[in-house]
Amino acid sequence: MSGVVTGDAVVLGLQPARLPSRALAVLVDLAVVWAVYLLVMVGLSVATASLDEAAVTAVSIAAFLLVLVGAPIAVETLSHGRSLGKMACGLRVVRDDGGPIRFRHALVRGAMGVVEILMTFGVVACVASLVSERGRRLGDVFAGTLVVRERMPAARVRPVPPPPPWLVGRFAGLDLSAVPEALWLEIRQYLTRARELDPAVGRQLAERLADELVRRTGTPPPAGVPAEAYLAGVVAERQARDARRAFAEAGAGTGAGAGVGAGAGARGGFGAGGTFGVPAGLVLPPTVTPAAAPEAASPGPPPPVAPPRSESSPEAGPRATGFAPPA
Repeated sequence: MSGVVTGDAVVLGLQPARLPSRALAVLVDLAVVWAVYLLVMVGLSVATASLDEAAVTAVSIAAFLLVLVGAPIAVETLSHGRSLGKMACGLRVVRDDGGPIRFRHALVRGAMGVVEILMTFGVVACVASLVSERGRRLGDVFAGTLVVRERMPAARVRPVPPPPPWLVGRFAGLDLSAVPEALWLEIRQYLTRARELDPAVGRQLAERLADELVRRTGTPPPAGVPAEAYLAGVVAERQARDARRAFAEAGAGTGAGAGVGAGAGARGGFGAGGTFGVPAGLVLPPTVTPAAAPEAASPGPPPPVAPPRSESSPEAGPRATGFAPPA
């Protein structure tokens, strides 16, 4: 990655395009430009058949400059640094500060491209790209531009390997509140790539991360536990806590919604356990209860029936009529 500093002192992480991708883009551009140039020359040869030799030479030079030099400059200017070859390879020409190029940048690049690409068959451009730290040719150096990659390969997300079975649940009482996210990221990256590292280097890195984790938690690891297994066990414990917290929050939201519905049913609204206007737990008289469809009735034991209350009892409320009381 190349640290490009913008005018606002913002560092941009851009990946410069290297010689193979740039060479492929140039080959695609040259193939298109030369095909257009040959078609134009065929048409001009037919149109200028009656002219003298000097006129034919002047027209040929003008066609060469317009097609092989002017066309790439116009395309890069109008597309803000993306020619056909660069679009096919996922590249773009930008300024040194990361901004889009303008006509003067494309003009300098095109003029230098005639010398280092067309006249020397790309030898000068290849040597300059290999010598440059960011893969720039002479046209990029004089124009103050840089060719960067637009399409980055998607990073593969590797799962963290599980800890040994005898370590599952051993770190349930560990305080992980003081462990920063940067340390968690380092541990995850180490665990996902531990098998790719040299054994000695991996062991040293695991011990360093384990010491830092012990310093943050304030609890030493169990005796005889390797550093890599200790890191895997702690990461598994943190993942288990995050999962339990997520399920608890989801359950709390569901329970709150169910409680609101049940409360509304008890007050005479829509809700589980009650009919509109009927308190939950009471059974309507046979004359008021609507007949349920046979196919809608679900088999099972009958619902519990609340004991009847006396109308003279002080706790007994007004008889349910199936309608909500007036506001």
